[in-house]
Amino acid sequence: MRNGWHVGVVIPAKNEEDFISQVIISLPNFVDSVVVVDDGSVDNTAMIVQELANKMTTLETIRLPGNGVGSAIDAGHQKMLQLLPEPFVSVVMAGDGQMDPKDLINLLEPITKNEADYAKGNRFLHQDGPDGMPYVRQLASMILGFFTTLAAGRQITDPQCGYTATSYRVLNQWDWSKSWKTYGYPNYWLIELSRLSLRVVEVPVKSIYGDEKSGIIMPKFFLGVGLMMLIMHHKRCFSMLLTKSVAPHTILAFIAYILGWIAILPGISTDLEDEVTSGFISKIVLLIICWSSAHILDRLAVGSRTELRVNAQT
Repeated sequence: MRNGWHVGVVIPAKNEEDFISQVIISLPNFVDSVVVVDDGSVDNTAMIVQELANKMTTLETIRLPGNGVGSAIDAGHQKMLQLLPEPFVSVVMAGDGQMDPKDLINLLEPITKNEADYAKGNRFLHQDGPDGMPYVRQLASMILGFFTTLAAGRQITDPQCGYTATSYRVLNQWDWSKSWKTYGYPNYWLIELSRLSLRVVEVPVKSIYGDEKSGIIMPKFFLGVGLMMLIMHHKRCFSMLLTKSVAPHTILAFIAYILGWIAILPGISTDLEDEVTSGFISKIVLLIICWSSAHILDRLAVGSRTELRVNAQT
């Protein structure tokens, strides 16, 4: 336990025979339950985990046929709902050894002190920065951070760091049937957490890289995750717009968003807009102004809705 909260750790693993043992045995003593979700490993991962489970009463295993990392994490979270009494925090640590167990305490603090519902690791905030992270991944993280910030309506600088801590309150209301099942899982959660007006904080965590290899195919990843974020962004914004207690910022954001489309779509601009936005460059400038305004207003709306929710619970 930590600060009166039970602590569970979910470890998704696929072909992690070289790292999984050290990940498990390095967990702090205050961890009450560990669930390793083997997502279709074809190496010795399952055997190693089972050997440890025979010695550790706090360790349980789940085997999946290879449904995707999102499905594996979801399965672990749902298992924690069965294993741990409330209040509890469910932490996600990868099975490849890229997450420092010493950072676990810092992830737990915002939740156990009722300062957040979801804490997320951020390697760029650490005093050492993203030390050891390949430059290509750093660039990819920054690009995805920009688009995740747009889609979620809140500042996110390291969206792909999967080191997270989630309150039981979030897990109790999560729609598991619609949850994202594969890569892009952290981005989906951040967008959905904004829709639900839940508090999110980013916590500095150490960047660890070794001999592990990523299974991500970059073009496919960016296309799939980008499309998902585009769809989820619009779903979130429209759900916020159609609520009975819609925030004024949300209405203004929607107006600014529509004006951006009016600026560039042919045949629907007014005479005044045609005069102001004559020329391609002028239209693009107006589009950027309108959509930037929409994003700022959207972030204000997410913040105000979250604050209202917190105040209503206190």
